[in-house]
Amino acid sequence: MSTAHTLANVSELRTPQLADDLAAFVADLSGDDVPDSGQRLAERAILDTVGVTLAGTATAAADAAFGTSLEEGETTVLGRDETRPLSDAVFANGTAGHALDFDDVALAVMDGHPSVPMVAPLLAIGEREQASGSDLVTAFVAGFETQWHVAQPISPDHYEAGWHATSTVGVFGAAAAVANLLGLSKAETAHALNIAASMPAGLKRNFGSATKPIHAGQAARSGTTAALLAAEGATADSAAIAGDRGFFDLYRGDGEGDDGTRVEPGSEWAIVEDGIDVKRYPCCYYTHAAIHAAIGLAADHDVAPDEIDAIGVFASQGAADALHHDDPDTGLEAKFSMPYLIAHAVVHGDVELAAFDDERLEDRTVQSVRERVSLAVDEDRSYDSNGARVEITTRDGETYERNRDQPPGTHEDPLSIEQLHEKFRMCADRAVGDVDVEGALADLDSLRSVDDVSELLERL
Repeated sequence: MSTAHTLANVSELRTPQLADDLAAFVADLSGDDVPDSGQRLAERAILDTVGVTLAGTATAAADAAFGTSLEEGETTVLGRDETRPLSDAVFANGTAGHALDFDDVALAVMDGHPSVPMVAPLLAIGEREQASGSDLVTAFVAGFETQWHVAQPISPDHYEAGWHATSTVGVFGAAAAVANLLGLSKAETAHALNIAASMPAGLKRNFGSATKPIHAGQAARSGTTAALLAAEGATADSAAIAGDRGFFDLYRGDGEGDDGTRVEPGSEWAIVEDGIDVKRYPCCYYTHAAIHAAIGLAADHDVAPDEIDAIGVFASQGAADALHHDDPDTGLEAKFSMPYLIAHAVVHGDVELAAFDDERLEDRTVQSVRERVSLAVDEDRSYDSNGARVEITTRDGETYERNRDQPPGTHEDPLSIEQLHEKFRMCADRAVGDVDVEGALADLDSLRSVDDVSELLERL
């Protein structure tokens, strides 16, 4: 891809030609165009997403998605020692990848989860085409950059209106990634993106239920279908994304979006500049800064649970909108409960996968502290801020306060490679089927050196 080909600024991206401009970028993109740092970030994201997918196979949501297809097929279902038809496997893997809410996020796509709608399709198509790991990395970058460009003109109004960007924006990323991996032409890729414009769905109202991870599976399958349809000659209106009554018009919400000037990949790369944040805790990302602050406060001041009078958390309006389960009854609801998560963090010194098991939800000490945790909106924070301030007040009148503007594991403060590997091992050990954990980890950590993705999938 020539770096002379540039997209216009965001305001101009609202023209009906957006799909054509993106299609030219996606169709022309090769591994040589992507800086090494961007390729390495893509490798890390794929590694992390495969890990959380393996852990997600043991969830009810993944069981439901897997159970919708009983037919053996040609495509590997991760962590289950099973195969299914390609579309069904993509849906099952995509759902499992988001089932624990442990997959990565990106503020650049409205705090959506950019990797999970793309990794399942890339592995499935990669297996079918016997693609190389390097091919997958390039296609991942094509999909990520596409998500960024689709998200910018409607962010954050789209998310504020109640749409779940992981699904509604992720479907375009999946379509672009698959189109690149299949080597579709510019015209075919444009049709794939415009076909995808008829497929976005996913409501924030379903956060805390099994339907939320199904959003990811749905986006993965729909984006794959859009690209495969285009490959078979299906067409779509050329202005389905940015034209009159297209995706932007219908999904924008009440606002006008972001009119700031941005530079297209090839000069600046969203994956490098804005990056991907890898989750340290398996729950809603809006809670991570508060969890980290609460753990540090309790440890640094040696505050025991029975000494706590009150804990106040002050976070963004976006956090308040997403976290609507103050008294959770299930592990899924607990992932969207600031009171529960802060209480668990203080009592147990961490929030790990076991935090959402039934016995933890019934922990009387956690329940007692949870009743003393409150969440309030900090009007000084932007709507989609992931920061938080935590105040712990003890029964003897002492107050300890900590502010954290970003969660751990951000693009600017990433998890170390050791932490990333530790997370992968923890997740892979929860898979339903047999997994060659160390072999898979080695392949994924150096994915660009893998000649045939189908051989990697034999380990998963």
